[in-house]
Amino acid sequence: MRDKTAPGSMPVPAHFMNAQSAMVGLRGRDLFSTLRTLAFQGLRQPVHSTRHLLAFGKQLGRVMLGDTPYQPNPQDSRFADPTWHLNPFYRRSLQAYLAWQKQLKAWIDESDLSPDDRTRAHFLFSLLNDALAPSNTLLNPLAVKELFNSGGASALRGARQLLDDLLHNSGMPQQVNKQAFEVGRNLATTPGAVVFRSEMFELIHYKPMSEKQYATPLLVVPPQINKFYIFDLSPEKSFVQYCLKNGLQVFMISWRNPDARYREWGLSSYVQAVEDATEVCRLITGSKEVNLMGACAGGLTIAALQGHLQAKRQLRKIGCATYLVSLLDSQVESPAMLFADEQTLESAKRRSYQSGVLDGRDMSRVFAWMRPNDLIWNYWVNNYLMGKEPPAFDILYWNNDNTRLPAALHGDLLDLFKHNPLIRAGGLEVCGTPIDLSKVNLDSFSVAGINDHITPWDTVYRSTLLLGGSRRFILSNSGHIQSILNPPGNPKATYFENGKLTSDPRAWYYDAQKQEGSWWPQWLEWIQQRSGEQRETVFALGSNKYPAMEASPGTYVHMR
Repeated sequence: MRDKTAPGSMPVPAHFMNAQSAMVGLRGRDLFSTLRTLAFQGLRQPVHSTRHLLAFGKQLGRVMLGDTPYQPNPQDSRFADPTWHLNPFYRRSLQAYLAWQKQLKAWIDESDLSPDDRTRAHFLFSLLNDALAPSNTLLNPLAVKELFNSGGASALRGARQLLDDLLHNSGMPQQVNKQAFEVGRNLATTPGAVVFRSEMFELIHYKPMSEKQYATPLLVVPPQINKFYIFDLSPEKSFVQYCLKNGLQVFMISWRNPDARYREWGLSSYVQAVEDATEVCRLITGSKEVNLMGACAGGLTIAALQGHLQAKRQLRKIGCATYLVSLLDSQVESPAMLFADEQTLESAKRRSYQSGVLDGRDMSRVFAWMRPNDLIWNYWVNNYLMGKEPPAFDILYWNNDNTRLPAALHGDLLDLFKHNPLIRAGGLEVCGTPIDLSKVNLDSFSVAGINDHITPWDTVYRSTLLLGGSRRFILSNSGHIQSILNPPGNPKATYFENGKLTSDPRAWYYDAQKQEGSWWPQWLEWIQQRSGEQRETVFALGSNKYPAMEASPGTYVHMR
């Protein structure tokens, strides 16, 4: 058992929004309504407001006299430059900012607002406080130093990049240098070929990289909102190559980027597509069963497929399943979801049906506001105030390579978040069959991220408990993406595991053992034991019925 930190404590993502928020979106009128509620609150409680205003004035007076009663979070990189602490002007501006934050939080906490209104207020002011940080101004010491070092050129470069983003990036700062990467050139380069193509997806069969291979193939199902090559970035990060070098036969689904013509593609459509892909895998390899791996919404899809096959008494076609940062139990507590009433949900559905799709760029903006300091203001300072190019980072390039969700699937996901049907037998119907995950008696391996702000780890844990069969749960020390991209050799990689899955994630975490290194080798040993016998490698791709077509990464991945 690990050292105890605090009674009842467990790690939770320190962010306000998650996957539900991105699907629903945030309306300006809802935020304005909360702001109006707070304004009225100030008028209704004048004594309360005056007391906190005087307290803030007193704290500000101490700050102006040179006192430093507040310290920023040591992990807050915005104020890491020594100038914030050594220069009298910068030290006072930072202390005033921290005093404002502290007093505003106390004003909300001590008000007579309802708990929900209080939570909405904290959410709104967290965004406002981040935006008003002194580090976001031209007086940021990093920006001032760059201005002098460049002879003023940084300001011109920053203004040019700001204008370009206003015109071509919906006013959001670019997160990555897109010219540094190209899919098929330095991303998604593992050799393979498309062996099947439908209107909805391409199926890629990868070329083996070992002298012997296991009989049961692995079919990887990526999330519908992102492109598949998160599993195949650079060779040292490629999960696909890791599997191939260790004897696994790997197939990958590459989803089509849908437009308005495909607005009727819903969850059942994608489940049927994965079922079609499993049949192709079985026919090409001659295996009676296929092992499945799904990430995020891909995990939801493979779970629904297994429930569908179980209802049809065809679950024998699947060997085992791996779930990466996947929500099946969709009950996630989030302050942003307090804005999502019935009217907001219906409005979100109506908008996507009118356009035919939910644009990935809209979701990307909401995801960015989940972590504004990291994903917005960090690049505001770098790109505009310092006039530097955004970094060349492969994960960020993939993250910005947006796709769209068809309107029907968007509506299905909103209904899942609203009703949480998978926690009940028969609560969800897919492809005409009721789903009961407790009857899916297959071995499963689930991975969550301890800092995941999109699919919080405790919810992923509860999702694991919905499954039948033997279940294994790993808690990686990373966030949503880095939990997946966690290759051996990463010196910072750790994970938690506890073989006893209790109903309470807090109890599980308290008794979990911390392990050094990546979870990939643990999963590899687990999947190899469930991949049949080893045999001589067949290097040919596809089969007579499903011959190899275009080389990987195929054509659908390039669709805009």
